[in-house]
Amino acid sequence: MDSPTHEKSDITFPVIKEDDSFVAVVKQLSFYFVDEFTLPSTFEQLRTTSAGYKIRALVDHLVLNVTNPALINALLTLKWHFTCLEADDRGINETRANACEIVAWRFLSRLSEREAVDYCLYELPPKESPTPATPHDASAEESHEQTRLLPQSRASEPVTPRPGSRRVQLMRSMTHFGGIFAQEDGDDDEEDPTDSFTGLNGLEIAAVADCKKFLCQRIVQKIITGIWKGDITFWESLSMGTVKKPQFYNRRRADPFTRLRVPRYIKAFEVLFFASFLFLYYAVLVERNPYRITPLEIALYVWFAAFAYDELGEFIDAGSIFYAVDIWNSCDIMIILIGLVFLITRVVGMFQDSDRIIDVSFDILSLEALFMVPRICSLLSLHPYFGTLIPCLKAMTKDFVKFMVVVAILYLGFLTTFTLLARDHFNLSQMTWILIKVFFGSSYIGFDIMHDISPQLGPPLMLIFVFMTNILLITSLISILSDSFSKVISHAREEYIYVYSVYVLEASTSNRLTHFYPPLNLIPLIFIRPLRLIVKAENLRNARIILLRVTHAPFVGAIFLFERAQDKVGLRTRIFSSIEPGVPSLSIQTDIHGNKTAKKQRPFLSSRQTKGSSQLHLIQDGASSPLSPKETFVTKGKKDGHVVAMVDNSAMEEKVRELSNEVKDLSQTIKELTALLMAQQGNGDES
Repeated sequence: MDSPTHEKSDITFPVIKEDDSFVAVVKQLSFYFVDEFTLPSTFEQLRTTSAGYKIRALVDHLVLNVTNPALINALLTLKWHFTCLEADDRGINETRANACEIVAWRFLSRLSEREAVDYCLYELPPKESPTPATPHDASAEESHEQTRLLPQSRASEPVTPRPGSRRVQLMRSMTHFGGIFAQEDGDDDEEDPTDSFTGLNGLEIAAVADCKKFLCQRIVQKIITGIWKGDITFWESLSMGTVKKPQFYNRRRADPFTRLRVPRYIKAFEVLFFASFLFLYYAVLVERNPYRITPLEIALYVWFAAFAYDELGEFIDAGSIFYAVDIWNSCDIMIILIGLVFLITRVVGMFQDSDRIIDVSFDILSLEALFMVPRICSLLSLHPYFGTLIPCLKAMTKDFVKFMVVVAILYLGFLTTFTLLARDHFNLSQMTWILIKVFFGSSYIGFDIMHDISPQLGPPLMLIFVFMTNILLITSLISILSDSFSKVISHAREEYIYVYSVYVLEASTSNRLTHFYPPLNLIPLIFIRPLRLIVKAENLRNARIILLRVTHAPFVGAIFLFERAQDKVGLRTRIFSSIEPGVPSLSIQTDIHGNKTAKKQRPFLSSRQTKGSSQLHLIQDGASSPLSPKETFVTKGKKDGHVVAMVDNSAMEEKVRELSNEVKDLSQTIKELTALLMAQQGNGDES
C-alpha cells in the first residue's frame, strides 16, 4: 500500500499566481477536480474518511502557496458549475461539487479572521482589470454613486449590464464553462462566461449557488453576523474621496452616518416604515371616500412611491440573480403591482365619475393586506423557528404546483366527459363548480347528480372520479408535501442559516455611498436626480451627502443612543478579535532542500523555536483594523534564517495567567475533596 507521502507526490496541484485572473483560477482548479475526483463519494465520506485525502492535500497546498484573492469565489463558482451539470449515474459531478465546497471552508478555517474577511468579501473585478490584488489603484479615479466594495476592481469598470439580463447570462454561462476549462489559454476566449459573476463577492456567490454547508461554517457565520451587527463595515466615512471596502468598525475613526448602512438598523427602520405604511393603508380603507382624494390617500400614494423606488434601488444594486433569492422580494413586487392597479382604477373612476370602477379600485386595494401583513412580519425570519418554516413552505409550494399540473389534466378530462354527457341538464359553468366541490370532499353532490349526467355511464364514472380525487390524489398530495417538509426540516439549521444569510447580504449589497431611508428617498429623486444632465457628478454626490446628513440626523442620533445603551448594559460584545486566527495558526517549515511542509498547528503565538529549520508564523491584520501599527513588530533571528511575526498582546498573556491560577486553585480543591472523601470512607470502615 502506498504511503500518504507517495500518494501526495503523485498529485498534480494547480499552479495559481497572486495576480492570475478569475478565469485562470477557475480553470486551474477545474483541472484538479476533474482529474483527481473520478470516483463517486458522499459528502460525509469526503469529509470524514480517506476518500477526502485529496481535499486535505489541496487545502494544504492552497494555504502554503496560494494568495490569489479570487480563490474562494472560484471554488464556489465551480461548486455551482458541477451542480448544474447533467446528472450522471455515478454521481461524480455531485462529488466534485461537494469537494469544492469542503475545500472552500477548510481553506478559510486555516486563515486569520482578517484574511477570511478579505477572501469572503472580495468582489470579482471585470476582465479588463490587470491586477486584481492591488487594492489602492482605484483611489485616483473619479468617485461616483456606484463606487463598489473593493477599489482594485473598479479602475476600469465597464458599464454594468442590465439587471434583468444578469440571471439569463449567469445561467447561460454554466453551459460555456466546459469549453473554457478544456482550453489551455483562457485569453483566447471571445466570450468570457465568467462576466456574469462580475461584482459578486464570495458570500453572494455562496448564496446564489446554494452552498448551505459553507454558509453554516463558524468563520463564515462570524463574518455574516459581523456584517449584520455592524462590526464589519464597508464605508469608513461619508466624503467625496471615500471608497467601499471591507473593514472592521472603529468608533473613533468612523463617521457616525456610516451606521445608517448597518443591516440590522436598515431592517429596523424598514419595519417602522411598514408599520406606518400599514396604518395609512387601514386608514384609507376605513375612510373610503369615493368622491375626492383625501390627505390620507395622498400620503398613502407617497408611501407607495417611496417603497417602489427603494425596491427598484435594491433590484439594481443586487441584480436579478441575487434579488430573486429572497422570498420576501416576491411580496414586495406584489405590493407594488397591486398599488399600481389601484392607482390606475382609482384615477379612471374619478375621471369617469363611475361609482362601480371606484368600488372596484378599493376592492383591489383590499388585496394588499394579503402581502403587506406578512411583509411587516418578515423580521421573524431571523428567529430559528420561523426561519426554518419559510424554506419548508417554499419547497412545499413548488411540489404542490407541480402536482396540481397532474390534477388539472385529469380534471379537464372528466370535466369534458361529464359536460358532454349532461348537456341536457348542466352547462359548463355548473359542471365545473360541481366537480370542484366533489374534489374538495363533497362527494355526495356527485352521487346525487350521477344519474342526471347519464343513467348508464354516470354512476361508474362518478365513482371513479370520487375514488381518484378523494382517495388517490389527495393521499398522494399529502404524502408528497410531507416528504418535502421532512427533507427541509431534517436540515433545519442549514435552512435557517441560509435564510438569515440571504437576509443580511441583501441589506449590504448596495454599492451607493448615500442610502436614503423611505420615504425620505423621494427627496433626492425629485430635487437632485433631474440635475444629472447639467451638473457634474462630483457636485451631485456632494449634494447627496449634505442632504443625507440633514435629513437623517435623527436616525443617526437614535442609533447612537441605542449603541451607548448597549455599552452601558454590557450587551454589546465584539465578535472578531481581528488579529488572531479562528483556529491555531499554521506553522510552515522549510526543509534542507527548500521545500515547504506543513507541521501540526500550534495554539496562538509561541516563543519556542525549532532548531534546524526555518519557521514562519504569520499573523496578519488589515489596515482598517483597530490594531495599531505599533502593536505589530517583526524579529529576525541570526541563525537558520528564523523569521517570526509577533503581536504584543499583553491582554492575552494576562488572561492565560489568570486561567493558570484558576486551574491551580481547582486542582487544590480537588485534592481537598479527595482527602475528605477518603477520611469519610475510613470512618465508615471503623464503624
